[in-house]
Amino acid sequence: MSLSPLLRLQGATVGVHAADQLALAALPLTAVLLLDAGPGLVGILVAIQGAAWLLVSLPAGIIVDRFTAPTVLFAAPVLSLAASVVALVAALADLLWPLAGAAFIGAAGTVSFVLAATAVITRLMPPAQLPAGNARLELGRAAATLAAPFIAGELAMRLSPTWGYALAIVASLCAVAWLAGLDRRAIAVTPPPRQPILAAIREGAAFVMRQRLLRGIALCAIFWNLSFFALWAVFVPFALKLLALDPRQTGAMQMTYGAGLIVGALSGGTLLSRLPPNVTLLFGPAVSVIAGVLLLMSTRTPGVVLPAVAHFLVGFGPMLWLICQTTVRQLVTPPELLGRVNATIQVAVYGMRPIGALLGGWLGARFGYEAAMLAIAIGFTLSFTVVLATPLVRLRVLPPQAEAQQGCQPA
Repeated sequence: MSLSPLLRLQGATVGVHAADQLALAALPLTAVLLLDAGPGLVGILVAIQGAAWLLVSLPAGIIVDRFTAPTVLFAAPVLSLAASVVALVAALADLLWPLAGAAFIGAAGTVSFVLAATAVITRLMPPAQLPAGNARLELGRAAATLAAPFIAGELAMRLSPTWGYALAIVASLCAVAWLAGLDRRAIAVTPPPRQPILAAIREGAAFVMRQRLLRGIALCAIFWNLSFFALWAVFVPFALKLLALDPRQTGAMQMTYGAGLIVGALSGGTLLSRLPPNVTLLFGPAVSVIAGVLLLMSTRTPGVVLPAVAHFLVGFGPMLWLICQTTVRQLVTPPELLGRVNATIQVAVYGMRPIGALLGGWLGARFGYEAAMLAIAIGFTLSFTVVLATPLVRLRVLPPQAEAQQGCQPA
């Protein structure tokens, strides 16, 4: 029996995100354990990998709209596969900057895949089922995020952190195999007329800035992701050096973040069908503030409990927020703008990776880990404040789905 297009898309999502998360987890472990890197260099390396989300998102959004999302969907995992092979070779040879470059290229493949998948799923499901469909895709990402840090930590303890890149190759191959059997007719679409590149980017960004719900989502995402990726860059040296955890324990702490993602993705479809959207959009940033406080307290309360709970909360609440805001932007955005609008939001959601990573590494190196954690908690608080100050706080029902040629009017 042939597999459904949605199941194949979900399987490919698992593979692409597994490769991305394995590379993300292996990079700081390789730097700290093999290259004796401090928080500043770790921050730079994580920033290089995350820079793809900032530099590639907008061009990739144009490609999704211009050459159609299915074309990008099939090409992106191949790019991730090639980058994983280069990363493994560079890691084995202790070639730091080629390793960082390969991480950037692999992340570029992930960026493109996410944009294409977010557009494609709207052609596979009716609007009322989009929250459940988005939850299924996010479940794939959550599963990869749950397993990757623990696996990378175990491999670093028993063998070498470079084995994380070998598994990333396998994950990329699996993504390619899932998509190989996808019927392109199920997701086919006629590309819109071409525009000059800058005009196309401006059109998508202008719609986000005019649409009040999308504007609030983007601002909330900016503050939250600055804080999250500052945390991601600084937590490994913070845990290894200040909390005196070993690599296995450090990976387990990050694994609880993945557990929060899993629980959020599994419950997201049901909760979003029963709760008003504004409750979900407030809940994600609110529990992140609590997580920031728990991480500050962990320096004075030895053990793994507080860091584990903090990582779980940062996974669970924001996963619900992500599913909800993805559904909102799919509904309010006209189909011909979806790639570019998704790209603009993606810059806000993930483009803060390099900035946050650099900021976290710099704060940890210059002022100490506790100062970095305090700044992270403040950033989470700002993201919560944004929701309170925008129309998101009054969004009691999901908006109706926009139609083609109706995307120029503000909401």
